Amino acid sequence: MTGSYGRGLLHLAAAVDQVGAFDEERHVELVRLAESGGLDFVTLDGRFGWAETDALAVLALVAPATRRIGLVPVGTSPRTTVAHLDQAGLGRVGWWSDESDGSDGSDAPGPSQGYAVRVADATEGTARRTVARYADVAVVRAASSAQAAAVRDELRAEAVAAGRDPDALRVLVSLMVDLGDGERAAEPGHGGGGPRQTVQGPLYRGGPVDLAELIATWHGEGATDGFHLVPAEPRRDLERLVNGTVALLQHRGLFRTFYPGSTLREHLGLARPADQLAAP
Repeated sequence: MTGSYGRGLLHLAAAVDQVGAFDEERHVELVRLAESGGLDFVTLDGRFGWAETDALAVLALVAPATRRIGLVPVGTSPRTTVAHLDQAGLGRVGWWSDESDGSDGSDAPGPSQGYAVRVADATEGTARRTVARYADVAVVRAASSAQAAAVRDELRAEAVAAGRDPDALRVLVSLMVDLGDGERAAEPGHGGGGPRQTVQGPLYRGGPVDLAELIATWHGEGATDGFHLVPAEPRRDLERLVNGTVALLQHRGLFRTFYPGSTLREHLGLARPADQLAAP
């Protein structure tokens, strides 16, 4: 297991997906809550049951109501993403797309950060070579720190093989989190015992304190650069995440208490692409 990155910055992101009817005010509330905790970015996937609009349109509405947090719609093209979001959320744009789409994101200029930050799922082994070559953020669903560390090491090695600086790639573990039962749910296979693998992916069920310990431990071991957390119940779990888990990490000096810059690349500690990306 690679341990050196434990000295690096911890990165945190959260999904703000909601099942059911579209509610603009609720989305604004959730993203503002995430921003109050200093999270790097939020993701929004429009495939979660509301058809009145899409993730891109929602985040375009959210952008003027926020100031710093990164905004990452899922499943959009880079050029469309920037066209809709970069004017409203200058320099805070990312895009999460299928690694097989063949684009490296270089057709999506953003005036404040070079190019929109590219996020891609690297859970499947077949995707990792492409993700390591072009992505800024690789998301991995892992149920243990050893599993996460193995994938992170593989991605960094693939980045080196592609001529990239491996430190130009952030690897985040994606976990579903259910904080509904507080610390009482910290049992083997959950909470203090770590995530449990489910058909939907790794699930953490427990309280904010144990989740903070898990995040601190995995990051300190060098297993991951941070976490992408998917609340089981958006409003309840995101509030407990920000006011509980994140507050504890901040108190321990492990996570930022303010945004040092204004762009998503600055939040992630990434250089502008012109300075870091290998030629295709």
